[in-house]
Amino acid sequence: MPENKNTPKPEPGPLGAGARVLVRRPSEAAQTGRIIEDYAELTDTEERGHAWAPVHRWAVALDDGRLVFADTDDLTADPGTTEMGK
Repeated sequence: MPENKNTPKPEPGPLGAGARVLVRRPSEAAQTGRIIEDYAELTDTEERGHAWAPVHRWAVALDDGRLVFADTDDLTADPGTTEMGK
């Protein structure tokens, strides 16, 4: 079986598991939360034959208790956090 040579690279900058983020999606108001998982290795859906249901890269636990899945373009580092030095 051929090896997948298109492996996603880690996200540069402040995004990663544990990071506080602001989630902005067209379907709802902006919400804050914490990234709990990075599904980068699953986002290439062409090989799996299910382009009709693309995988979103990030799992985010919102402060209101919901779990959402978002793409990198939907996230920004939460400007309200002061955990920069931690």
